[in-house]
Amino acid sequence: MIVKFFLASVLTTATVLTASTAAMADSLVCNGSGGGGRGDYSYELWQSTNNNGYYLKIWKRESYKKGTPLWVDNGFKSSGEARDYFDCNYTRNSVHNCSISRR
Repeated sequence: MIVKFFLASVLTTATVLTASTAAMADSLVCNGSGGGGRGDYSYELWQSTNNNGYYLKIWKRESYKKGTPLWVDNGFKSSGEARDYFDCNYTRNSVHNCSISRR
């Protein structure tokens, strides 16, 4: 009886820990691409677990999702700021906010 109680407790604890870990995962907001010519890039925009910021994962378009991103840029306060940053730094688009530069 004690063994059954112990195993039930361990399984319950493991289930709760697994569920709470899954709930803490960052969430994908959107993805896209741009650039034109040989400088084409793809990105994923993620929101951090604690909802205090956004970050971009950026790949060359031809290697999108095939491995580690070329860059991860973080610290954006909004999804719009992150997308403007991508447009200004990785595409040929001229966005009104192109003063956003981190490099």
